[in-house]
Amino acid sequence: MAKKKINKPETKSSTNKTGNTKLIWKIVPALLIIAIVVYLIMSNFLKKNTEDSEYLFRKDGTLTFVDSLNNVKAKIDIQIAATDFDRELGLMYRKHMDENQGMLFIFHKEDIQNFWMRNTFIPLDMIYVNSKKEIVTIQHATQTLSDQTYSSTAPAEYVIEVNLNFTDKFNIKVGDKIDWVRTQPGL
Repeated sequence: MAKKKINKPETKSSTNKTGNTKLIWKIVPALLIIAIVVYLIMSNFLKKNTEDSEYLFRKDGTLTFVDSLNNVKAKIDIQIAATDFDRELGLMYRKHMDENQGMLFIFHKEDIQNFWMRNTFIPLDMIYVNSKKEIVTIQHATQTLSDQTYSSTAPAEYVIEVNLNFTDKFNIKVGDKIDWVRTQPGL
C-alpha cells in the first residue's frame, strides 16, 4: 500500500513569522537611516549653537589704559574671567573679537602668571598687570593654537588679552596703568 502524502496546512503562526521577518528587514534599515539623519542634524545644531552663542563676547565692564600722567591711551569693553573655569576657557574657540574688546583675567593673588594659546584662534597681545594696576609685562603677537607658554616677567594679579598689535597701535607700555568699571554686578 502506498503511503499517502499528507500536506500539513499552513498555520497562521508560520505565515506570521515569515511576514514579520520580512517586515523587520524593511523597518530596521529605515529606522537606522532616520537615527543617522537625526544624529547629524542634532550634532550640527549643537555645534552651530555652541559656536554662535556660548562663546560670544559678553560685556562685563570697561577698562581704561592710562599713562603715568593719567592721560587716557585707550578704552575697551571687557569680559571678566574671575573664576577658575572662565580663566581656563579664556578666549579659546572664538573666531573674532572686535578691536575695542578684550578679556580681563582676575587672579586672587599676585604671582608669576603663565598663559598659552591652545585652542585660541585670535592672535593676541597679553598684558600682565600687578596689584597696583601697573603694567609689568607685555607679550606681543602670541602664536595662535600653540602650547608655548607666555609668562609675566614680574608678579601679576591681572592679565588683559587684546587683539594683536593693540598695544602698538595705542602705545601701551610697561609702566602704564589700568582701571576698570564693572557693568555686571557680582563678577
